Amino acid sequence: MIAMCGGGTGGHLAVVRAVSSKVKSTPMIYIGSTTGQDRRWFEDDERFQKRYFLETRGVVNQGLFGKFTSIYMLIKATIKAISILRSHRVKVVFSVGGFSSAPTAFASKILNIPLVIDEQNAHIGSLNRVLKPLSRYFISSYDEDSPIKDYPISDELFKKARVREELKSIIFLGGSQGAVAINRLAFSLAESLRDRGIEIIHQAGDRNLEEARRRYSELGVDVKLFGFTDRLSDYIREADFAIARAGASTLWELTANLCPTLFIPYPYSAGDHQYYNGKFLQDRGVAWVIREEELSADKVLKILDSVDLERVSNRIKDLELIKPNGAEAIAEIVESLSK
Repeated sequence: MIAMCGGGTGGHLAVVRAVSSKVKSTPMIYIGSTTGQDRRWFEDDERFQKRYFLETRGVVNQGLFGKFTSIYMLIKATIKAISILRSHRVKVVFSVGGFSSAPTAFASKILNIPLVIDEQNAHIGSLNRVLKPLSRYFISSYDEDSPIKDYPISDELFKKARVREELKSIIFLGGSQGAVAINRLAFSLAESLRDRGIEIIHQAGDRNLEEARRRYSELGVDVKLFGFTDRLSDYIREADFAIARAGASTLWELTANLCPTLFIPYPYSAGDHQYYNGKFLQDRGVAWVIREEELSADKVLKILDSVDLERVSNRIKDLELIKPNGAEAIAEIVESLSK
């Protein structure tokens, strides 16, 4: 039996989905949190024999009382996780990090069950820093010592990859929850992009859709606008340039599709990890990073007016920063430990 744990955010959960889809025959359970998006993603996922959602929350960015409350919840959830792992006779735990992984990861070490960690970000999270020396395998696209460097994303992005040649469309990606700064940037650029004949594709987030529709209507600009979608790979393929947060899944999906991207890191990401994710690509000459507080429409237009899309897109391709089958390779490691 395999236990997969962690989540809270779509970036973590996308890794669970990608890897679990490649597990061939070993039964699995999922252990997540009542906080965050875990239920939305996996409550009805029949790939898992059982799905558990424990009461946990983050410890970071809490006041003193909040920290004590979070630690108390963690201890209770760890005791529950020990019971779950024992009852299912779990042989290996696969963790994608995030606060919701902590109880099961700690339980695995108490029970001496092998732990495999997938770290999605260039800056290692505080929990994973603690658990890295205790893990059987530590997997990261940024770590030279990682046994697997290919990020586990859908094969669709590779199959639909194309070299960009001419700037005809831009996609703004704020995630299914939306990103206020990226939305505001899109509105401020809308008329200039329209005048340049550049189509706008915009993921504004479910909760921001009505406001976005109103703003574009006032500006008189037609856009392809959506919140959550299961057609994201199609929209990414259609775009010639992207402006996005620098969460790991988004970053590697755009890279796999060979899409030149300007990253606007979320300024409150733990350990500023989104900045370091984007910088990893910027340092290799295949992306741009502008911090949110330094963002302006003029800076973005200067990039768009000077970018050689074909050169950047081909450089992404030539560097082979990510290749297909990352999820399959991770699944093979996890399954081998469950025998």
